[in-house]
Amino acid sequence: MSRKKVETKVERKRFSIEFKQQALLRAVKDGIPAVARDLGLEAAQLYAWRAKAQQQGQDAEAQRLQQSETARLKREVARLEEENAFLKKAAAYFAKQPK
Repeated sequence: MSRKKVETKVERKRFSIEFKQQALLRAVKDGIPAVARDLGLEAAQLYAWRAKAQQQGQDAEAQRLQQSETARLKREVARLEEENAFLKKAAAYFAKQPK
């Protein structure tokens, strides 16, 4: 006698980005447990959304810092190239001068 297990597929709810943002804004004011109860969510879900939002914010900040550092380094390279070209011209000028 073999018994078949009946597998029921639990369909997960999908929430829009706007819903998540609004829930997190409300959680800042009212607290995560209260908002979770009101929206019928688990508090852990709100904590996970908050952590993901913070991580994305940090990623964006890191990207902005990297872009500004790249721009600064490009300016520095251009300045040094100009300085190098000037020194080459000066060296050539002084090399031609009789002693």
